[in-house]
Amino acid sequence: MQPNRFSDFAEEQSRLEGGKVKLKDILNKEITVTGYKIKKSNYTKTSGDQYLTLQFEINGDKRIFFTGSGVLIEQIEKYADKIPFVATVKQIDKYYTFS
Repeated sequence: MQPNRFSDFAEEQSRLEGGKVKLKDILNKEITVTGYKIKKSNYTKTSGDQYLTLQFEINGDKRIFFTGSGVLIEQIEKYADKIPFVATVKQIDKYYTFS
């Protein structure tokens, strides 16, 4: 009898891959969103108690950034079923949004 493969029964999400970049470094640039994770934040200075890790591709390279932006978290949760999608992250006043 063959043993079970972990990948056949595991329900864990795979790790997000890519080099870390700062959100400000990709503002107003077109990216392809390829994955995300939302976790509880250990820092109270974020806008809520969660933070977003966003995986994306830019110029053929996989990258990730971290943010506590409530708007980006709400948008990614709302449109998660559309991933992968092309978007631009813009800063409007004090918040970030996909456009």
